[in-house]
Amino acid sequence: MKDQKNRKKQNFRAKRAGRKPGNKPDFAREIRRVLERAGSRGASVKYLQEQAGIRRYQNEMFLLALAGMVQDGAVAQKKDRYYWKGAAETAEAVVVKVTEGFGFARPEEATEDVFIPGRFLQGALPGDRVKIAVRRGRGNLQEGEVLSFLEQADYHFIGTFHVENGIPVVYPDTQMKGPIQVAKQQTGGAKEGDKVSARIVRRGKRHFDHRAAVTAVFGSSQLASVCCQAILADNGIAQAFPEEVLQQAQQMQQKGISPQEMEGRLDLRGEIIFTIDGADTKDIDDAVSLTRTPTGWELGVHIADVSHYVRARSPLDEEAFQRGTSVYYANSVIPMLPKQLSNGICSLNPQEDRLAFSALMRLDQDGGLVDYRFCKTVIRSRVKGVYSEVNQLLDKTADEEVKRKYYGLEPTLQDMKELASRLARRRSARGSLDLESTEAKFQIGEDGRVQQILPRKSGTAERMIEEFMLAANEAAASFGLTRALPFLFRVHEDPPAEKLEALAEVLTLLGLDVSAVKPGVQPGQLQQILQAVKGTDQQMLVNSQLLRSMAKAKYETENKGHFGLVLKQYAHFTSPIRRYPDLAIHRIMSASLAGMSQQEAQRRFSTFAREAAAHSSAAEQRAMTVERRCEDAYKAEFMAGHLGERYQGIVSGVMERGIFVELPNTVEGMIRLADMPGDFQFDGKIEAKDSVSGRRFRIGDQVMIQVARADVSSGEVDFVLAEEV
Repeated sequence: MKDQKNRKKQNFRAKRAGRKPGNKPDFAREIRRVLERAGSRGASVKYLQEQAGIRRYQNEMFLLALAGMVQDGAVAQKKDRYYWKGAAETAEAVVVKVTEGFGFARPEEATEDVFIPGRFLQGALPGDRVKIAVRRGRGNLQEGEVLSFLEQADYHFIGTFHVENGIPVVYPDTQMKGPIQVAKQQTGGAKEGDKVSARIVRRGKRHFDHRAAVTAVFGSSQLASVCCQAILADNGIAQAFPEEVLQQAQQMQQKGISPQEMEGRLDLRGEIIFTIDGADTKDIDDAVSLTRTPTGWELGVHIADVSHYVRARSPLDEEAFQRGTSVYYANSVIPMLPKQLSNGICSLNPQEDRLAFSALMRLDQDGGLVDYRFCKTVIRSRVKGVYSEVNQLLDKTADEEVKRKYYGLEPTLQDMKELASRLARRRSARGSLDLESTEAKFQIGEDGRVQQILPRKSGTAERMIEEFMLAANEAAASFGLTRALPFLFRVHEDPPAEKLEALAEVLTLLGLDVSAVKPGVQPGQLQQILQAVKGTDQQMLVNSQLLRSMAKAKYETENKGHFGLVLKQYAHFTSPIRRYPDLAIHRIMSASLAGMSQQEAQRRFSTFAREAAAHSSAAEQRAMTVERRCEDAYKAEFMAGHLGERYQGIVSGVMERGIFVELPNTVEGMIRLADMPGDFQFDGKIEAKDSVSGRRFRIGDQVMIQVARADVSSGEVDFVLAEEV
């Protein structure tokens, strides 16, 4: 009876394996089939035998076949587990990411990164050039294995210094999370809990076997200001300028504006021109003017003429190119240009003559662009407008002091409000996406610690200036195209097909119409979906998923349009003090206006535009990473003073490790699924659900939390569920 059951069992496995019962198995084929399914998990001998339907008397032959495949290189053996290698292709690649359990490498000229399980990394670190074997893993995922090192990177990282059992170690902030041991004579004088930078000085076969040396000590890792210093250093963002750059900037500031520099410029000092910015803004690079006409409007957007001061290949220019952008976080700024320029001679300060590059646009009654011209000008701003004050004037709540400050400007401001609303209606009519994201405003005390965090609010004045800048940027792109100049366009391409597929899957689960969500979808169709859920519990979830589906905006020399703004051409013209791409196109446009031919412009600026676009895109991504990490540190510092307190929040994200909750002050923390009562599991898409009670959490759900942990060094905040009182 027992033998009969065993035979049935073996026959069932044989059928599942795709062969007739009783036939002699092809051991190699069966081993490959089972291991390909197992992917990076691998399989033990016992599992292989069970899945291949191997009988006891076949064990010896089976093991011989397995050993032969290992010897031939088709199967990898790591301790007691086996992995399919097969006829793998080899490639040269750069390691781009390493975590505790896996990494990714980017083969040369490849469009997708290769996943590398931790056991196959051989201790590789980001930046290493390696030779890898690439094979198909589970599903369509490509898996790789590091075969050899072609070039090992000089790997630097930042982290927190500790002494564990008498052994100095550094816990990296990113990438590897485990401790890296430091030789006692290479601690750099670091103390327990210090924020440090370190470099790998000896490689091991596993990440835990690497050895590091401390290269800089910044101070306590529980001070956000200290952590930000380390983050800036880790990303190669220098706070100080080279001496020759400072000297050049100082000379320009002291020289001022000579009468000769004003010659040939359109003199607009008698016009009503003023700036509107945040109260603390010191690097003012845009001013506006507006006049009603019988047929519409004449809008002037006047931008600091930075290219007049920052000449090509000068020390100032080379430094600005390397920085690429100013970096803003909390209440701090790391400027692209020295303050003698950014806050001084270039800044459009009130009641001071300033050289400008003006976009003068004629618009029809509805705000449609009829004509434009760009010219070099000299202006004198009437007042330094402040967003909050202008908003008070526009909504009729301003006090007498504010009214006195803006005396004579109120009619122009009301006209600006009307024009901006018409421009916004035009943008909405063409389907421009209005995706929401919350920015934080930090109040920092004299001791450098964060005292309060508030959501940054955008009012009528902020939206008004934004509409005017969009108009000038669109006109600048048109200028470059019309004259066939080498140019830097701000490109936002259509959403990738795979992201649209994921978006459609989520929206389907929410019961929404996804017939339009496919390659070729128009922004207006996505905006209709947003409008359909506006004011509902699904609004935040849909907004979040749409944001994730978007391609990243970048700078390119080829005009590909701007998907989100629904514009055929778009460039960045309005912030040359803060962004190098704006400075770059100012330089190109200035040369064209001065009479340079199209052919000469192509010869002189083509390589420059290409290099500036690529470098500026990378610098922008670097700045965004730094700003986010620094602000996370300040948020954690603030919440460290509120441990144990309860708050009402909204679920802002769901993933395998836990759910993210955003508080009204913009702080985001995670509730780990392992810490939640019951048996919560992530569905892989939009929610975490308790298999016992059926309770679930989705993006947009309200939840009561209690602050459990706040680590300033990593910028991580942990919450736990708190039952409502």
